[in-house]
Amino acid sequence: MATQRVLPQSKETLLQNYNKRLKDDIRSILDNFTEIIKTAKVEDETQVSRATQAEQDHYEMHVRAANIVRAGESLMKLVSDLKQFLILNDFPSVNEAISVRNQQLRALQEECDKKLISLRDEIAIDLYELEEEYYSSSCGQWDGVELPLCEAFRRQDSWGSPATTSDPSQTSMDDSEQPVSQDTVNGHGSGTNEQS
Repeated sequence: MATQRVLPQSKETLLQNYNKRLKDDIRSILDNFTEIIKTAKVEDETQVSRATQAEQDHYEMHVRAANIVRAGESLMKLVSDLKQFLILNDFPSVNEAISVRNQQLRALQEECDKKLISLRDEIAIDLYELEEEYYSSSCGQWDGVELPLCEAFRRQDSWGSPATTSDPSQTSMDDSEQPVSQDTVNGHGSGTNEQS
């Protein structure tokens, strides 16, 4: 059984004011509607002429209808005030909503973490199998020395090119032993011909 919360004096007074406004507006609507129904009743002949009485009744109906509209607008304003009061002062409900949302987000976070861990494990297994396949294959061996994957694939690509020799080590040696002209070093390939 939920215990009733004790409100501060200012809030208690405000709620009592809301309750009084509600009762007054409802009573105003009921009284004015009742008087409009009474006015519609046809009465016997009086000292006032029927035209004058009809005009008076018509004016009274307009006034009482305006009172009903005013009371209805006051009730709508009261509903708005109650909503505002509830939003600003109902801290337990706000805290409960925050707690529920926090639990939902934590559950979502745990689910994402589990999926990421599972994905990491699968990638680690696949990477391990790829490394085993690479190191056990012939393209991963170079003079008895294990090469990184990028270096092995680069050299494998160079083997397939028609301009290379059958000995890749000799090719790399030939490239490094070629003399470099002074013009090429200076960045002027055709500088000698131009000066002459």
